[in-house]
Amino acid sequence: MFSRKITPDIEIRLSLPKYADEIFAVTDANREFLRQWLPWLDGTTSADDTREFIREQLQRFARGEAIHVTIFSGESVAGVAGFNQIDAVNGIGYIGYWLAEEYNGRGIMTRVVSDLISIARDELGLQKVDIRCATENHRSRAIPERLGFTREGTLQRAEKVYDRWLDHEVYALLLDTSPEK
Repeated sequence: MFSRKITPDIEIRLSLPKYADEIFAVTDANREFLRQWLPWLDGTTSADDTREFIREQLQRFARGEAIHVTIFSGESVAGVAGFNQIDAVNGIGYIGYWLAEEYNGRGIMTRVVSDLISIARDELGLQKVDIRCATENHRSRAIPERLGFTREGTLQRAEKVYDRWLDHEVYALLLDTSPEK
């Protein structure tokens, strides 16, 4: 099984169906908090929905199209992250993430995304990592800004989240994939 220890208390593990009940419980408990940025919550009404999503992500992982990981703080699920899309032809990985409200502000996601960047460079041989965040989601935007990404621009009305349109800030990090390093 794919897992990586980020700190003594933070670990990422490939998302597996056995985590579906806990991921759903965290999603459900944080529904209002997450709803301001994530459009899929109304379609996730049971652990079976989460389990099916994880199965789809495992199929995409097997094809080299995505990597979905569960973030653990101690033995508790704190959130999820990963490469929502891997464009192997162009060498670009698109990172997405969310954390339960109680885990925000602890540097967890910054550490997780930093590790995903290492995976992109060292394991996947990608040349670029892309993160897109809602313009108003300052906590989410702080992560690529903290990690040295370049803000490439704003996509207007990039995503409809329930009754409103959100603009997205596009961040990119070019990776040095030369073998000398």
